[in-house]
Amino acid sequence: MTVSGYITNEKEETLLVKTFWRADTWELPGGGVESGETLDLALCREIFEETGITVKLLGVTGVYSNGSTVSIVFHGKSTGGVLRTSEETQDVRFVKLDSSNVHQYIKRGKFIPRVLDAMKGHSIPFEAFKVRPYKLLERLEGTAIHDES
Repeated sequence: MTVSGYITNEKEETLLVKTFWRADTWELPGGGVESGETLDLALCREIFEETGITVKLLGVTGVYSNGSTVSIVFHGKSTGGVLRTSEETQDVRFVKLDSSNVHQYIKRGKFIPRVLDAMKGHSIPFEAFKVRPYKLLERLEGTAIHDES
């Protein structure tokens, strides 16, 4: 299970990362979900580790499957932090991304639909529960996302 985030700032720029192992493309920040971790907390952790940015997540924009790997893409807003690289990222930045220039940044075919879906769609609700006893930990209501296509 992996998570990634279509994260925008106050200028409506999109947060992108370039990793060392996929240096040919920019991509949405994210990564693997650790055992016992909820999807939303995993994504907030991954984004902060990779970029130095803190985020507020709003909802889910898509669910994708690559063989046995399931990837959930969230929409969110940056809330603070300072852009920086990490052990995983060789470059991080906010980019004025839209459907006319997405291919200049996102070079891998499997990532392009995820970004385009997040740009033009709506996010749907997400809930995270603790079990035994059951307790709602987080509910993201989902929200309309500005159409940039």
